[in-house]
Amino acid sequence: MTPGLWELVLKGIWTTVQLLVLSALLAAAVSFVVGVARTHRLWIVRFLAGFYTEVFRGTSALVMIFWVFFVLPPAFGWQLVPLWAGTLALGLTYGAYGSEIVRGALNAVDPAQKEGGIALSFTPWQRMRLVLLPQAVPEMIPPFSNLLVELLKGTALVSIMGMGDLAFSGNLVRLALQESAEIYTYILLIYFVIAFLLTRVMRGLEKKLKAGVGKTPARGVTADEFKRAQTTGVGGAV
Repeated sequence: MTPGLWELVLKGIWTTVQLLVLSALLAAAVSFVVGVARTHRLWIVRFLAGFYTEVFRGTSALVMIFWVFFVLPPAFGWQLVPLWAGTLALGLTYGAYGSEIVRGALNAVDPAQKEGGIALSFTPWQRMRLVLLPQAVPEMIPPFSNLLVELLKGTALVSIMGMGDLAFSGNLVRLALQESAEIYTYILLIYFVIAFLLTRVMRGLEKKLKAGVGKTPARGVTADEFKRAQTTGVGGAV
Protein backbone atom coordinates (compact mmCIF):
# COMPACT_ATOMS: atom_id res chain seq x y z
CA MET A 1 0.00 0.00 0.00
CA THR A 2 1.03 3.59 -0.53
CA PRO A 3 1.92 5.88 2.43
CA GLY A 4 -1.34 7.77 1.90
CA LEU A 5 -3.41 4.60 2.27
CA TRP A 6 -1.46 3.56 5.36
CA GLU A 7 -2.19 6.99 6.83
CA LEU A 8 -5.88 6.38 6.20
CA VAL A 9 -5.67 3.06 8.05
CA LEU A 10 -3.82 4.68 10.97
CA LYS A 11 -6.52 7.33 11.25
CA GLY A 12 -9.07 4.52 11.31
CA ILE A 13 -7.19 2.81 14.14
CA TRP A 14 -7.13 6.05 16.13
CA THR A 15 -10.86 6.57 15.61
CA THR A 16 -11.57 2.99 16.70
CA VAL A 17 -9.45 3.41 19.85
CA GLN A 18 -11.24 6.66 20.70
CA LEU A 19 -14.63 5.04 20.26
CA LEU A 20 -13.55 2.00 22.27
CA VAL A 21 -12.31 4.07 25.23
CA LEU A 22 -15.33 6.39 25.34
CA SER A 23 -17.93 3.65 24.97
CA ALA A 24 -16.10 1.44 27.48
CA LEU A 25 -16.15 4.24 30.07
CA LEU A 26 -19.87 4.79 29.51
CA ALA A 27 -20.56 1.04 29.60
CA ALA A 28 -18.58 0.67 32.85
CA ALA A 29 -20.52 3.48 34.52
CA VAL A 30 -23.85 2.05 33.35
CA SER A 31 -22.81 -1.47 34.40
CA PHE A 32 -22.09 -0.50 38.01
CA VAL A 33 -25.07 1.82 38.42
CA VAL A 34 -27.59 -0.61 36.95
CA GLY A 35 -25.88 -3.70 38.42
CA VAL A 36 -25.98 -2.27 41.94
CA ALA A 37 -29.59 -1.16 41.37
CA ARG A 38 -30.46 -4.76 40.46
CA THR A 39 -29.57 -5.72 44.05
CA HIS A 40 -31.41 -2.81 45.70
CA ARG A 41 -33.82 -3.52 48.52
CA LEU A 42 -36.64 -1.52 46.86
CA TRP A 43 -38.55 -3.50 44.24
CA ILE A 44 -39.23 -0.46 42.06
CA VAL A 45 -35.50 0.22 41.71
CA ARG A 46 -34.87 -3.43 40.84
CA PHE A 47 -37.75 -3.36 38.35
CA LEU A 48 -36.53 -0.24 36.52
CA ALA A 49 -32.96 -1.55 36.39
CA GLY A 50 -34.17 -4.92 35.15
CA PHE A 51 -36.38 -3.28 32.52
CA TYR A 52 -33.44 -1.29 31.19
CA THR A 53 -31.28 -4.41 31.08
CA GLU A 54 -33.85 -6.46 29.22
CA VAL A 55 -34.56 -3.72 26.66
CA PHE A 56 -30.95 -2.97 25.74
CA ARG A 57 -29.76 -6.56 26.04
CA GLY A 58 -32.61 -7.78 23.87
CA THR A 59 -32.14 -5.33 21.00
CA SER A 60 -29.55 -5.28 18.24
CA ALA A 61 -26.58 -2.96 18.69
CA LEU A 62 -26.72 -2.25 14.96
CA VAL A 63 -30.36 -1.18 15.13
CA MET A 64 -29.60 0.89 18.24
CA ILE A 65 -26.92 2.78 16.30
CA PHE A 66 -29.43 3.40 13.50
CA TRP A 67 -31.99 4.59 16.06
CA VAL A 68 -29.60 6.97 17.84
CA PHE A 69 -28.15 8.41 14.64
CA PHE A 70 -31.21 8.54 12.37
CA VAL A 71 -34.30 8.54 14.62
CA LEU A 72 -33.28 10.92 17.41
CA PRO A 73 -32.54 13.96 15.13
CA PRO A 74 -36.08 14.36 13.70
CA ALA A 75 -37.67 13.35 17.01
CA PHE A 76 -35.79 15.82 19.23
CA GLY A 77 -34.43 18.34 16.77
CA TRP A 78 -30.71 17.79 17.37
CA GLN A 79 -28.03 15.74 15.66
CA LEU A 80 -25.22 13.78 17.28
CA VAL A 81 -21.89 13.55 15.50
CA PRO A 82 -21.06 9.94 14.56
CA LEU A 83 -18.48 9.53 17.36
CA TRP A 84 -20.92 10.46 20.10
CA ALA A 85 -23.79 8.59 18.51
CA GLY A 86 -21.66 5.44 18.39
CA THR A 87 -20.46 5.99 21.95
CA LEU A 88 -24.01 6.39 23.26
CA ALA A 89 -25.42 3.38 21.40
CA LEU A 90 -22.55 1.01 22.19
CA GLY A 91 -22.11 2.23 25.77
CA LEU A 92 -25.78 1.74 26.65
CA THR A 93 -26.00 -1.62 24.88
CA TYR A 94 -22.87 -3.19 26.35
CA GLY A 95 -23.57 -1.56 29.70
CA ALA A 96 -26.70 -3.72 29.89
CA TYR A 97 -24.54 -6.85 29.51
CA GLY A 98 -22.07 -5.50 32.06
CA SER A 99 -24.81 -4.85 34.61
CA GLU A 100 -25.51 -8.59 34.74
CA ILE A 101 -21.82 -9.21 35.46
CA VAL A 102 -21.95 -6.75 38.35
CA ARG A 103 -25.19 -8.17 39.71
CA GLY A 104 -23.91 -11.74 39.55
CA ALA A 105 -20.61 -10.87 41.25
CA LEU A 106 -22.37 -9.01 44.07
CA ASN A 107 -24.81 -11.86 44.64
CA ALA A 108 -21.89 -14.32 44.71
CA VAL A 109 -20.37 -12.68 47.78
CA ASP A 110 -20.92 -14.78 50.91
CA PRO A 111 -24.08 -13.51 52.68
CA ALA A 112 -22.15 -13.69 55.95
CA GLN A 113 -20.05 -10.77 54.72
CA LYS A 114 -23.13 -8.58 54.41
CA GLU A 115 -24.38 -9.76 57.77
CA GLY A 116 -21.02 -8.83 59.26
CA GLY A 117 -21.39 -5.31 57.86
CA ILE A 118 -24.86 -5.06 59.38
CA ALA A 119 -23.48 -6.24 62.72
CA LEU A 120 -20.88 -3.47 62.55
CA SER A 121 -23.69 -0.92 61.98
CA PHE A 122 -22.50 -0.06 58.46
CA THR A 123 -24.89 1.89 56.26
CA PRO A 124 -25.95 0.23 52.97
CA TRP A 125 -23.46 2.41 51.09
CA GLN A 126 -20.66 1.50 53.53
CA ARG A 127 -21.48 -2.20 53.17
CA MET A 128 -21.35 -1.86 49.41
CA ARG A 129 -18.12 0.16 49.36
CA LEU A 130 -16.19 -1.56 52.15
CA VAL A 131 -17.48 -5.13 52.14
CA LEU A 132 -19.16 -6.21 48.89
CA LEU A 133 -17.34 -4.37 46.11
CA PRO A 134 -13.77 -5.16 47.30
CA GLN A 135 -14.65 -8.86 47.08
CA ALA A 136 -16.85 -8.72 43.98
CA VAL A 137 -14.75 -6.52 41.70
CA PRO A 138 -11.87 -9.02 41.23
CA GLU A 139 -14.42 -11.62 40.13
CA MET A 140 -15.83 -9.20 37.55
CA ILE A 141 -12.54 -8.72 35.70
CA PRO A 142 -12.50 -11.93 33.55
CA PRO A 143 -16.06 -11.47 32.19
CA PHE A 144 -15.44 -7.73 31.77
CA SER A 145 -12.33 -8.60 29.77
CA ASN A 146 -14.44 -10.71 27.39
CA LEU A 147 -17.04 -7.95 27.18
CA LEU A 148 -14.35 -5.38 26.35
CA VAL A 149 -13.12 -7.52 23.46
CA GLU A 150 -16.71 -7.89 22.24
CA LEU A 151 -17.07 -4.11 22.46
CA LEU A 152 -13.92 -3.70 20.36
CA LYS A 153 -15.43 -5.87 17.65
CA GLY A 154 -18.74 -4.05 18.00
CA THR A 155 -17.09 -0.73 17.13
CA ALA A 156 -16.98 -1.89 13.50
CA LEU A 157 -20.75 -1.37 13.39
CA VAL A 158 -20.32 2.42 13.36
CA SER A 159 -19.01 2.22 9.79
CA ILE A 160 -22.66 2.21 8.67
CA MET A 161 -22.79 5.91 9.67
CA GLY A 162 -19.82 6.68 7.43
CA MET A 163 -17.58 7.08 10.47
CA GLY A 164 -13.91 6.63 9.56
CA ASP A 165 -13.12 3.79 11.94
CA LEU A 166 -10.79 0.89 11.17
CA ALA A 167 -13.43 -1.14 9.32
CA PHE A 168 -14.57 1.83 7.24
CA SER A 169 -10.99 2.85 6.39
CA GLY A 170 -10.12 -0.71 5.44
CA ASN A 171 -13.07 -0.83 3.06
CA LEU A 172 -11.95 2.42 1.40
CA VAL A 173 -8.47 0.99 0.92
CA ARG A 174 -9.98 -2.19 -0.54
CA LEU A 175 -11.98 -0.16 -3.04
CA ALA A 176 -8.89 1.82 -4.00
CA LEU A 177 -6.64 -1.22 -4.52
CA GLN A 178 -9.26 -3.81 -5.50
CA GLU A 179 -7.49 -6.24 -3.14
CA SER A 180 -9.82 -7.89 -0.65
CA ALA A 181 -7.69 -10.72 0.76
CA GLU A 182 -4.64 -8.62 1.60
CA ILE A 183 -6.50 -5.64 3.07
CA TYR A 184 -8.92 -7.62 5.19
CA THR A 185 -6.07 -9.80 6.46
CA TYR A 186 -4.34 -6.65 7.68
CA ILE A 187 -7.56 -5.45 9.33
CA LEU A 188 -8.07 -8.80 11.07
CA LEU A 189 -4.50 -8.73 12.41
CA ILE A 190 -4.90 -5.18 13.69
CA TYR A 191 -8.11 -6.08 15.55
CA PHE A 192 -6.36 -9.15 16.97
CA VAL A 193 -3.39 -7.11 18.23
CA ILE A 194 -5.65 -4.57 19.93
CA ALA A 195 -7.73 -7.34 21.52
CA PHE A 196 -4.58 -9.15 22.68
CA LEU A 197 -3.26 -5.99 24.34
CA LEU A 198 -6.61 -5.44 26.05
CA THR A 199 -6.66 -8.96 27.48
CA ARG A 200 -3.07 -8.56 28.76
CA VAL A 201 -3.99 -5.32 30.51
CA MET A 202 -7.12 -6.81 32.05
CA ARG A 203 -5.24 -9.90 33.20
CA GLY A 204 -2.65 -7.71 34.88
CA LEU A 205 -5.43 -5.75 36.58
CA GLU A 206 -7.02 -8.99 37.76
CA LYS A 207 -3.75 -10.19 39.30
CA LYS A 208 -3.26 -6.85 41.03
CA LEU A 209 -6.76 -6.86 42.52
CA LYS A 210 -6.45 -10.46 43.65
CA ALA A 211 -2.92 -10.04 45.03
CA GLY A 212 -4.07 -9.76 48.63
CA VAL A 213 -6.92 -12.28 48.48
CA GLY A 214 -6.38 -15.53 50.37
CA LYS A 215 -3.15 -14.56 52.11
CA THR A 216 -2.50 -15.93 55.57
CA PRO A 217 -2.19 -13.47 58.45
CA ALA A 218 1.23 -11.97 59.08
CA ARG A 219 3.14 -12.91 62.22
CA GLY A 220 1.86 -11.16 65.27
CA VAL A 221 -1.71 -10.86 63.99
CA THR A 222 -4.22 -12.41 66.32
CA ALA A 223 -7.10 -14.60 65.19
CA ASP A 224 -9.62 -11.95 66.26
CA GLU A 225 -7.89 -9.29 64.18
CA PHE A 226 -7.81 -11.59 61.14
CA LYS A 227 -11.50 -12.43 61.50
CA ARG A 228 -12.28 -8.73 61.80
CA ALA A 229 -10.37 -8.03 58.58
CA GLN A 230 -12.26 -10.78 56.78
CA THR A 231 -15.59 -9.46 58.07
CA THR A 232 -14.87 -5.98 56.74
CA GLY A 233 -13.89 -7.37 53.34
CA VAL A 234 -10.14 -6.78 53.57
CA GLY A 235 -8.39 -9.74 51.95
CA GLY A 236 -4.75 -8.76 52.37
CA ALA A 237 -2.43 -9.39 55.24
CA VAL A 238 -2.64 -6.86 58.05
